[in-house]
Amino acid sequence: MMKMMPISAVESVRMTVADLDRSIHFYTTVLACQKVSDCQVSGIEIDRICGLADVQMRVVKLQLGDESFELTEFLTPKGRPIPADSHSNDRSFQQIAIVVRDLEQAYQHLHRYWVSPTSPNPQTLPAWNPAAGGIESFYFKDPDGHNLELIYFPADKGDPKWQSTTASLFLGIDHISIVVANTAISIAFYCYLLGMELQQQSENSGVEQANLRDISEPKMKISSLKASAGLGIELLEYLEPDDRRSMPLWASETRIDTRPNDIWCFQIIVAWQDPVSTFQQLETIQFPLISTVNLGSVPARRSSQCYPILDPDGHIINPIFTNS
Repeated sequence: MMKMMPISAVESVRMTVADLDRSIHFYTTVLACQKVSDCQVSGIEIDRICGLADVQMRVVKLQLGDESFELTEFLTPKGRPIPADSHSNDRSFQQIAIVVRDLEQAYQHLHRYWVSPTSPNPQTLPAWNPAAGGIESFYFKDPDGHNLELIYFPADKGDPKWQSTTASLFLGIDHISIVVANTAISIAFYCYLLGMELQQQSENSGVEQANLRDISEPKMKISSLKASAGLGIELLEYLEPDDRRSMPLWASETRIDTRPNDIWCFQIIVAWQDPVSTFQQLETIQFPLISTVNLGSVPARRSSQCYPILDPDGHIINPIFTNS
């Protein structure tokens, strides 16, 4: 198998929401994000990219520090909500890690807004784990049930930029966490096919992890990946408990049953060069492409988004093709 041209950055994430005005209020009021753009899109090309008919959607871009992300509401057709019985070890789990200057202060801020928690309170990871010791974390959910994390990095952990002096409480987005079934297979996909680099690996367990994730006695392998720029991707493989459900929870046995208008739909946006050769290679190895856009239309669509693909667990990777 030939190695793919590496992605140049993990640019952003895109989440589908049920009520965009409600989500904008949450992210701008509770988490101090700034609205950058707000538009409505529709048309035959959008229908083909989404694999749906008569799509009308509103897309808002939000900024937090140097990072941005997108929220999309499908005005038509409406999708399905996140199931109430979702768990942190399901392979549908996807989470954004928001860096804060002071975790206790940020936690009290969220508490005043009655934010839905996953963790009972902030947790400090133990010193016995050299990769994570001293990091503070708290898990919670947005109004649609999307998973979010507040994270504080001590001076010897994380990107040095998170140590800059600032009055802001919410600093930016450090990484995306996703649950995977097999770390080796996922690393082959993200590092060999996409060209990301493995930064570090560790095994985490203990009462702190149980409290964070609301799971009894978890033990997991954590792998931190990074492209040359942008967000990191954190792979979470649960070694225990081993009863996690596949992606998504409601999938048939023969195919992934996720559509862009489903509220659980979470897309990782990556910057990628040379779309034609890349997707010819993907088609050669029969990699699942979940867009219906014709390959012949790609050269005219530089700096545009199309051809979403699935990682080995069904997480959606959505490329932005660039000339650089």
